[in-house]
Amino acid sequence: MGDRKGRPYAIRKDSISQTTFKNYFKDGVMGDYRSERLEKYVDDLAAKLPAPGGGSVVALVGALGVGLLSMVSNFTLGKEKYKQSEEEIKKILNRSEDLRERLTELVDEDIRVYGKVSSAYKLPRATDQEKKVRSQAIEKACKDALTVPMEVARCCTEGLNLARRLVEIGNVRLVSDVGVAAGLLEAALKGAEFNVNINLKVIEDRDFVEEKKKVIGSFVRDRLKIKDEILKKTKDKIENIT
Repeated sequence: MGDRKGRPYAIRKDSISQTTFKNYFKDGVMGDYRSERLEKYVDDLAAKLPAPGGGSVVALVGALGVGLLSMVSNFTLGKEKYKQSEEEIKKILNRSEDLRERLTELVDEDIRVYGKVSSAYKLPRATDQEKKVRSQAIEKACKDALTVPMEVARCCTEGLNLARRLVEIGNVRLVSDVGVAAGLLEAALKGAEFNVNINLKVIEDRDFVEEKKKVIGSFVRDRLKIKDEILKKTKDKIENIT
C-alpha cells in the first residue's frame, strides 16, 4: 500500500482523462484485476492512479513465486527418477496451489483496503468533532489494511520453506525455476515488510504497533538466510547437471 501522492505521470498511449481518473477510484472499489489482461494491470500500475501500488505488486510477485513451485512440482510428479519423493511432492504442490490462490486474491484485496484508507483521509475535518471522527476512521482503516501485507508475508514465508525442500527433491532440470521462485518470494516478503512498517507509522495504538512489529519480524528474520541457501543449492545442482 502506501501513499501515491507525488508520483510522476507515466507516459501512456491511452492517457487517462481527469474524469476517468476521478471515477476510477470510487467508494473504495476498483476493478477485479484477476479477470483483466496483464497489460492493463501493468499500465494502471505505471499511471497516476491511486492503485494498484506496491502492496498489490508484492502479492502478485509472491503468487508468481509459488506458481513456479507448482510448475516444478507438476513436472516432477510421474517421473520414475523422483518416484520415492512423489508423496512429498504432492504435498508441496497442494500447499503451493493454496498459497497461489491466496496471494492472487491479495492482489485485489490490497487495492480494496487502500480504498478504505483513502476514504477515511477524505472525511471532513472542519470541526473538532469531525477531526476526531476522521482520526478514528483513519486509525481503523490503517489497522485493517495491515492484514494484507501481513498475510502476504505469511504466505511468502511458507513459500520459501517449500522452495527450500523442493530444491532438494524436485526435477533437477527445473532447479533454476526453484531459484527464481526463491528470489521472488524473498523480494515479496521484504516488500510486505516495507508496507507493514509504513502503515504502522500512522497508527497511534502503541500496543498494536509493537505487536505487529514482532509478528512481521518473525516472518522476515531468516528470509535472506533461506533464500541464499536455496540459491547456493540451485547453483550447485546446475553445475552438476550432465
